[in-house]
Amino acid sequence: MRRIGIIGGGRFGKALALSLSTQGVEVILLDEQRQAVEMLAPSVAKAVIGDATRVELLIEAGMRECDAVVVTISENMESSILTTMALKEIHVPYVVARAFSEMHGRVLEKVGADRVVYPARDMALRLAKSLVASSVHDYVEVAEGISVLEVKAPKSWHGKSLAEAGIRNRYGVMVLAINRWNGDKANRQTVIAPSGDDVVHEGDTLVVFGPDAKLQAFEKNALGPRANV
Repeated sequence: MRRIGIIGGGRFGKALALSLSTQGVEVILLDEQRQAVEMLAPSVAKAVIGDATRVELLIEAGMRECDAVVVTISENMESSILTTMALKEIHVPYVVARAFSEMHGRVLEKVGADRVVYPARDMALRLAKSLVASSVHDYVEVAEGISVLEVKAPKSWHGKSLAEAGIRNRYGVMVLAINRWNGDKANRQTVIAPSGDDVVHEGDTLVVFGPDAKLQAFEKNALGPRANV
């Protein structure tokens, strides 16, 4: 089970915490507001009231043991910057910080944020999906109950055609495109609407479309640890 910390229980932080919890993630929440903490406490593994800029409180809350921590308090620029710095000071391996402007984002990157997200561009559900599944590169909800994933092709599919991998017949999802990086993200080749004869290469990512329930089964059964051995 993964452990992810969330700093801030506002609308974005709440949506992220609830989404991660429903995916079986151990969530640690820290917020200055008692009301926000008490509201989310039943849904997360641990909820703590306090000032996230205090290093000792971050350690006490268990943030140092998290796989990743998300700083959602973008409205208070000073606090978000100081909190990001404090998290890197205690060696949190992956810090995601929410920014309200490009300038704010650049400052967060300067003080050590591993990833900066912007409210207008990154929905909480999309971020939750990418944090939980290392094989999922991106996630976009296109309509209620229907989504698009960009996933890393597992080793078991390398050298096989899409038909041989049985993606559509076995999982009921559709491959919209194959992204082939050729060893360099600047040299991406995209195969749009691939046929069953198109072969999956090592390093490919697949853009997959379908109902959420089928995509979840696809992630679990096709992209789980066994598929990449």
